Amino acid sequence: MRILIAEDDFIARQILFNFLTKYGDIDVTDNGREAVRLFDKHLKQGRGYDLVCLDIMMPRLNGHEALEAIRATEEQHQADRAKVIMTTALDDSRNILKSFNNQCDGYITKPYSWDKVEMEIEKVLQGKSR
Repeated sequence: MRILIAEDDFIARQILFNFLTKYGDIDVTDNGREAVRLFDKHLKQGRGYDLVCLDIMMPRLNGHEALEAIRATEEQHQADRAKVIMTTALDDSRNILKSFNNQCDGYITKPYSWDKVEMEIEKVLQGKSR
């Protein structure tokens, strides 16, 4: 599986990277604009991502904006939808609802634990709704 992690916090980025290495090849960025650029680049090369983990509070483009751009890119290229999990410290209903309205597939709140991350990934990969 090809995975993209977009997380501006170094420690959170490393934790996610370590958790996800068993699932496949991982690219990492620290901002939303770069996440969208990488997503578009790899989709055009025929090597799109299967899973994207987006932090909501990132510089340049926040996770909500990046998710909207990713979904628009998929539509433009008529590509299969990547599974997108929002990864954030924000656990309020407004951000959760906005994420799912923007077509995310899962939502994980920080601090991360192996069980929490693995459970959400397995649920998303099996196509179960939240």
